Amino acid sequence: MNAASLGNKPPLSLGLRIASIVALVFGVMTLFSAGSVLFGPSVSQEMAGAYVEFVVWFNFAAGFFYVMAAIGIWLQRAWAYPLSGLIALTTAFMAIPFAFHAIAGGPFELRTVGALVLRIGFWAAITIALYRSKRNAHR
Repeated sequence: MNAASLGNKPPLSLGLRIASIVALVFGVMTLFSAGSVLFGPSVSQEMAGAYVEFVVWFNFAAGFFYVMAAIGIWLQRAWAYPLSGLIALTTAFMAIPFAFHAIAGGPFELRTVGALVLRIGFWAAITIALYRSKRNAHR
């Protein structure tokens, strides 16, 4: 008898453990950095440079979902997979108005482009890893 036949979940793989910890740290850092720009002293806003306010608000809100997804991954909750995909997808959609803002000549920091690419790639990779894990568990 294996764990799956007893109704128990197999142990979380090392890769997904690491991913959940990285996602948690990423979420906390996102909340801190976006929160400091939105609610912190003016020096935080000055250090952020030409930030795009709607992107910072999106990142702040997304930080809560990063933390939620990280916990869901660690606890092996079924909803962690679609939540991770939703995070990747909504971040990709956030890049569209940001691109229009930049193309229209609006001020922005080049690091915002890199951050969006990193966030989309990170959550897409986690979504793929969760999908593969889910698929392998059903074999």
